[in-house]
Amino acid sequence: MFLKSDLLYLRALESSDLEFLYQLENNTAVWRVSNTITPYSKEVLRLYLEQATADIYTAKQLRLMICSPAHQPVGLVDLYDFEPLHQRAGVGIIIAENFRQQRFASHALDLLLSYCQNFLMLHQVYCTITASNQASLRLFQQAGFTTIGLRKQWMKMPSGWEDVMELQKILA
Repeated sequence: MFLKSDLLYLRALESSDLEFLYQLENNTAVWRVSNTITPYSKEVLRLYLEQATADIYTAKQLRLMICSPAHQPVGLVDLYDFEPLHQRAGVGIIIAENFRQQRFASHALDLLLSYCQNFLMLHQVYCTITASNQASLRLFQQAGFTTIGLRKQWMKMPSGWEDVMELQKILA
């Protein structure tokens, strides 16, 4: 299995992931960074899982489950806005709260970046992170992403407006 490290592996979504996905997508603590404003039903997520096997070239996105060596789902990595002509894609990652601070995010990101470079032949990847999300900024900066821009007052939060940072990594 190529998408594997000593700490985790990445795999395609499966129908058995419904409950994990339901809990993760309906965690209101992460809605503000994912632009989610309403809960997802299990039926909607079940239908999504049926469609999730679409080819990245057709769907323009790819979501992979992050699993521990014991096959426990711990989070998700996403490629979105996939542009094969321009050889780029957006990158997102979420780790379930009880698995954070255990290096899953950095290992998963490394595997995903290797997949992007060696299999999808991407030239670059990018992400958008709220300025207050220091953990995510650190994660992507340590993976070699550089800050390329700032969008002022981009996200409306309960406490007011928040800036977002644009980061990019040229893969080679």
